Amino acid sequence: MARFILSDYIERAMAQAAYDKLEDGTFCGHIPLCKGVIAFGKTLRECEEELRSTLEDWVWLGLKLGHPLPVIDGIDLNREPKREPVDAL
Repeated sequence: MARFILSDYIERAMAQAAYDKLEDGTFCGHIPLCKGVIAFGKTLRECEEELRSTLEDWVWLGLKLGHPLPVIDGIDLNREPKREPVDAL
């Protein structure tokens, strides 16, 4: 079970990232399960950082707009959160 659900989701999605070196020497990265998440960078490291930032924005926007997000390694962000009464705390 995921302890930090959003952090774990991002980490597991990033583990599935694919990178290509382009003809001009720059890099392109994408995450196949996350449609539209793509980034570019002059170095592989820069591309990875851009991809992580793009993924984070994509997840937050998807959650805000209610878009279905892919289940990654058993982490399903589409489920309604369980709400407990305040007095339970």
